[in-house]
Amino acid sequence: QVQLVESGGGSVQAGGSLRLSCAVTEYTYSIDCMGWFRQAPGKAREGVAAIYTRSGTTRYADSVKGQFTISQDNAENTVYLQMNILKPEDTAMYYCAADVGRRCFFPLSANQYNYWGQGTQVTVSS
Repeated sequence: QVQLVESGGGSVQAGGSLRLSCAVTEYTYSIDCMGWFRQAPGKAREGVAAIYTRSGTTRYADSVKGQFTISQDNAENTVYLQMNILKPEDTAMYYCAADVGRRCFFPLSANQYNYWGQGTQVTVSS
């Protein structure tokens, strides 16, 4: 059973940085892609970044290109989201997700993923 545990959220002022971590209990070959999503109160869950675990290919939402970077450390079974130049509109609960046992065709779509972490809160103040 794959389990995902996020950490690294917190409160930061606008312009600051945070790095989120997602520890995966079983970073198996059956995980095709990993994604980071966020959800602000009253808004739909938004895919912000994804990584194909075997190739390292990444995908980003237009809203975070050049601002966020997704990476993985296979030895540590961990996926990271480096977030720079944070803005108040980046405030949200951030979730990581894994696509296990299936091909990853839509890496920024929540429907692609079948395993989710519990989320970590990011709050950016102006």
